[in-house]
Amino acid sequence: MKLLNVLFISIFISTVMSFPYERKTERKEKRVQYAAWDDVNVLAHGLLQLGQGLKEHVDKTKGQMRDISVKLKVFNSSVTELSRLSQRLQEDSEFLKAKAQSLEEREVQILNISSDLQEKAEELLRDRQKVDEKMNKLEEKVDGMLQGEGLNTPGGNYSDTRILQWMLEAQNQRIDELVERIKQQQDKLDKQNARLRALQNQIQTRNEQSSLKQKEDETLQNENAEQRDSPVALASDCYDLFLRGERSSGVYTVQPSDSPSFEVFCEMTTEGGWTVIQRRQDGSVDFDQLWDAYQNGFGSLGGEFWLGLEKIYHVTKDKEYVLNIQMSDWRDDTQTIKYRFRLNGEESSYSLRVLAQSAGHLESALASESSSLAFSTRDKDNDQKHDLNCAKHLSGGWWFSNCGRSNLNGRYFVTAPPKQRHQRKQGVFWKTWRGRYYPLKSTIMMIAPAEIENK
Repeated sequence: MKLLNVLFISIFISTVMSFPYERKTERKEKRVQYAAWDDVNVLAHGLLQLGQGLKEHVDKTKGQMRDISVKLKVFNSSVTELSRLSQRLQEDSEFLKAKAQSLEEREVQILNISSDLQEKAEELLRDRQKVDEKMNKLEEKVDGMLQGEGLNTPGGNYSDTRILQWMLEAQNQRIDELVERIKQQQDKLDKQNARLRALQNQIQTRNEQSSLKQKEDETLQNENAEQRDSPVALASDCYDLFLRGERSSGVYTVQPSDSPSFEVFCEMTTEGGWTVIQRRQDGSVDFDQLWDAYQNGFGSLGGEFWLGLEKIYHVTKDKEYVLNIQMSDWRDDTQTIKYRFRLNGEESSYSLRVLAQSAGHLESALASESSSLAFSTRDKDNDQKHDLNCAKHLSGGWWFSNCGRSNLNGRYFVTAPPKQRHQRKQGVFWKTWRGRYYPLKSTIMMIAPAEIENK
């Protein structure tokens, strides 16, 4: 505003100075005056526009400066908070290290005290045995004296003997009390030692979690290399490997009858070894594949994968097997269901026949005992829905019946599932557990011979 006032004053002074003072040339001066006023008006209008533009530019610049200032304040507060959190984490880490060191020192002290107490207890027990032996000898002597070895009078020596016996009994009782106290102290030390070990294990667990994944990967690679060069690679499945002594879960090489060798992931449990045929956990692998991919398998055995229909058929073709399906939702609730089944070969489109439901209270979402379901993909429609291709309508390959019972090979939603039902029904679902439109968080399908249920 000050700039505009200065401009107006300058224009006014220049206008006043341009007025004529001689009347002889009044008309001529008047024409010049009118031309000068027009120029002044144009100039004033231009200056007003320029001033208005400058004012708008200044206001806009002030607004931008305010926004930048606010953002800088937010950024500074975030940096301050991050530095505070980092410092707090560093302090917590140092505190945990100091605590762990103090716990180790206390554990060493307690172990030393415990060993000292144990030695004292053993020494007391040895002293007690010696006292018992001496007391037995004294009792024998007293009995001999009382039976006629020279002192038959009930006074004198007899009263001294009784006093000596009472003293020995009192000493024996004190020794018993001392031993009992030592046992109680030993129990307290054992409990405290157990607590210290639990705290130490918690601290070590936090420190070891970062390196567990790397160690597991190295173990898987080493076991895989050992399997290639060992006779265990001739096992027919993971259950056979378990019977041969393998107890670690990981990648192994198997060779069913009439089949070339191939790698599988074995889940070793207390009841036996399970051959994993499918795993969904993070959406890293696209399961909307064609028939050839589902027939031969795809994915990574260390992450998400489908083993392959042909491999599953060769593993299960000679005897009855159990299908173990484990699922979890986004609240980390889990559900397990097991089926006894038979899988036919390529000539029947790898049809699945459920023989019996052996575990789990869920209603079946696969084929019943009286029928079997062929495997379908979007390029090979084998489902029971005649007017619709379930694999194309939903997603992935599966043993579809009427498109609505189950599909553990559907689309994996990493973020929040869509609101539209026609999109949610393409997800990973098991209708009899969480419903038709609930996408599951993780699934794992494993197989083992039916005899594993007898373990």
